[in-house]
Amino acid sequence: MTPVIVFVAIALAIALAIVLVSRAARSRDGVDSFRRQIDALSPEARRPTIDQVHRAGSANDDEADGADEAEDTGGSVADGADPEDGAHGA
Repeated sequence: MTPVIVFVAIALAIALAIVLVSRAARSRDGVDSFRRQIDALSPEARRPTIDQVHRAGSANDDEADGADEAEDTGGSVADGADPEDGAHGA
């Protein structure tokens, strides 16, 4: 009966070691995940997305400007307001 007890004790020790190693790996993964999220917030990581939005916005502005020029009756902007800043002479 002694060999059975030794076998069970070894099996429990191995199971405990596996549980401890898996918990340690998960806690490191959580830290790595947090670091990746923080890095994704950095200006360098956001730059490609911001550039893409600016390119899409300028393409839409160019299309809208072409439509506005076709409808424009030659009037000027009142009170010297810049049409780019959204102020419309008010």
